[in-house]
Amino acid sequence: MSSDIGLIGLAVMGQNLVLNMDRNGAQVSVFNRTSAKTTDFINGQAAGTQVKATYSLEELVASLKRPRRVMLMVQAGKAVDSVIDQLIPLLEPGDVIIDGGNSHFLDTERRSEALRAMGLHFLGVGVSASVEGALWGPSIMPGGHEEAYALMKPIFEAIAAKVNGEPCVSYIGPRGAGHYVQMVHNGIEYGDMQLIAESYDILHRGLGLNNEELKDVFERWNQGVLQSYLIEITADIFDHKDEATGAATIDLILDVAFQKGTGKWTSQSALDLSVATPTIDAAVIARGMSGIKDERMAASTTLASVEPGFRGDWDTMIDAVGDALYAAKVCSYAQGFALLGQASQQYVYNLNLGELARIWRGGCVIRAVFLNDITSSFRVQPDLPNLLMAPFFRDAVASRQSAWRRVLRAAIEMGIPTPAISASLAYFDGYRSARLPANLIQAQRDYFGAHTYERIDRPRGEYYHTDWSGRGGDVTANTYQA
Repeated sequence: MSSDIGLIGLAVMGQNLVLNMDRNGAQVSVFNRTSAKTTDFINGQAAGTQVKATYSLEELVASLKRPRRVMLMVQAGKAVDSVIDQLIPLLEPGDVIIDGGNSHFLDTERRSEALRAMGLHFLGVGVSASVEGALWGPSIMPGGHEEAYALMKPIFEAIAAKVNGEPCVSYIGPRGAGHYVQMVHNGIEYGDMQLIAESYDILHRGLGLNNEELKDVFERWNQGVLQSYLIEITADIFDHKDEATGAATIDLILDVAFQKGTGKWTSQSALDLSVATPTIDAAVIARGMSGIKDERMAASTTLASVEPGFRGDWDTMIDAVGDALYAAKVCSYAQGFALLGQASQQYVYNLNLGELARIWRGGCVIRAVFLNDITSSFRVQPDLPNLLMAPFFRDAVASRQSAWRRVLRAAIEMGIPTPAISASLAYFDGYRSARLPANLIQAQRDYFGAHTYERIDRPRGEYYHTDWSGRGGDVTANTYQA
């Protein structure tokens, strides 16, 4: 019997997606560049399933029903182009290539256009899940040719996570839309993780909570508005003991966090589109700071600071940290959705922001009860300019604002860095300010570079120049954006 889909790349995510497809009734053929990995998979995790092993791309393609559907789960970059180039001569117009890796959206844009010109369909698909999530139900973000999504929709809906019976998958938009949305999802994930880490640092280093007490705090938080996958697994982490030593595993882990690039891509795209994403940026930078471990160790013995130590009511401060985490999280998501909105216009993706929040409610790493409120906010007001303007989130942040500021004051007094929580508050204060000091910046730019400025007593779009020194003359820069 011919297979419904072929999958190339049997790393852990690829394997688990195959098993998910098989469990949900799809006949799957698999191929891996290293044949031994294919054999080990078929004889191991896939034993007893209907999964077919193939040992060449020709054999894989020959095993598929027409129109043929081939999904790539290979390393982003040159590897994707290489596999696509090898597949093209084996396929025919109407067949579908699906890239399910973490490809950069601009690469996906290029591939989408090139394959359409050849008559082949293409999808760039964001697949967000833990390793277990890929097996039992990820959040899936397909972008590209809409005809290709129609061919893949039954499989995607079958394997996706379900929330209230709704599959966490939806057609995102044309060309690179799926991978762009996945990129921003991962940027928000960076922010979430850094905000949680800073909260942990305040509670542990500042208040002196031990791992058992931290576990209790995070378990309690996971019963309320902070309920989420990341809060849940954080509580589990504090409870885990190292098998060899019996010590708490968290205390044995070196404080250096790595990254694969999607957070950095998010920040770079935000800069390109002039969208403020300070919480995500701070999270990316914090991972960079963590990487200079040896320098930090040396500096810790040289640069004087205050000794962490909280003087006050612990229970009140623990609750305040939870409130600060929630408020900062709202701002982080607000930044991510603002970036998605701007990118939708810039790249003509026609993104449905409420639908994105809906499909992130299950399967993905940032899944949280919080996303139900975001979904509802966009359903009430599809053109919502910023999450902070939604009545629910406006009131939620207002009720936590004093606690948020109190936590940051305490962190500063204890010498504990909180770049992401601080960046979120700066974003909030900037967004709510009717007037910012940018008038001085523009005056400086006009003084030294004749870049001109707009006036508060004149219509927007009219530009003026002042000869500040009396020696600058009337010549201005060619472009206001210089």
